[in-house]
Amino acid sequence: QVQLVESGGGLVQAGGSLRLSCAASGSIFSINAWGWYRQAPGKQRELVAAITSGGSTNYADSVKGRFTISRDNAKNTVYVQMNSLKPEDTAVYYCNAHDIGSRDDYWGKGTLVTVSS
Repeated sequence: QVQLVESGGGLVQAGGSLRLSCAASGSIFSINAWGWYRQAPGKQRELVAAITSGGSTNYADSVKGRFTISRDNAKNTVYVQMNSLKPEDTAVYYCNAHDIGSRDDYWGKGTLVTVSS
């Protein structure tokens, strides 16, 4: 089992920045990929950014050039730095951990990001 706890959400004006953190615990040795997803009201959950155990990253087109995902192995924490935020970035952001071998997915409870215009 893997436990994930997100933090860092809040209210920010358009153009501002936030950094979200995802603290992981448990059997994280089995995790091959980490991701940040978001879900806006009335919309489906979507992938925002992902990073593999090898360090490869992937971003949604809507956040490329503005968001950066990273991880600190020593702290068992994954981050997403969000710059130049837009009102359309408003959503609950969820941390995800994926075990490619078992195909298990683990989720945090989410943190709310609200971007005002």
